[in-house]
Amino acid sequence: MSERPGSSRLPDLGPRGEGWVALQFTLLIAVVGAAALGPRWRADLRAVGLMTGIVLMALGAMLALWGSRGLGAALTPLPRPRDDASFRDAGAYRLVRHPIYGGVLLLAVGAALLSSPLALVPAACLGLLFEGKRQREEGWLTERYPEYACYRRRVHRRFVPYVW
Repeated sequence: MSERPGSSRLPDLGPRGEGWVALQFTLLIAVVGAAALGPRWRADLRAVGLMTGIVLMALGAMLALWGSRGLGAALTPLPRPRDDASFRDAGAYRLVRHPIYGGVLLLAVGAALLSSPLALVPAACLGLLFEGKRQREEGWLTERYPEYACYRRRVHRRFVPYVW
């Protein structure tokens, strides 16, 4: 059985994907909770975790802000594009298809490296969730914008420029 263009095997989780956002915020809260309450890194790993965590958080914040600025008024946490939105492929979107997701992931991993190895668990789950949300969102984007399929072939990275 073939799927219609833009369809996805993943559930919508609401008319605009509200359930994806609820799951996302739940996992973000879990990252913060595990970072605050989880066991600390061993002393011999703290310095590396501190430096790496700060760098990842700074890069994550910059990437998320760059992606947000690129969307402007079309920005929404929901995976289904807004009715008044137009297709964007400039700025951060020249390099990566979902820079905001990538930025949030870098922030979550950076926070875990700064605080507790336990926080890596919900951060990894957030990465899996963003992969599913990306697939559902790209189905809707392909359905809405005919040029999205070409953009997707041109821009290979999903979340982090030059990396992933």
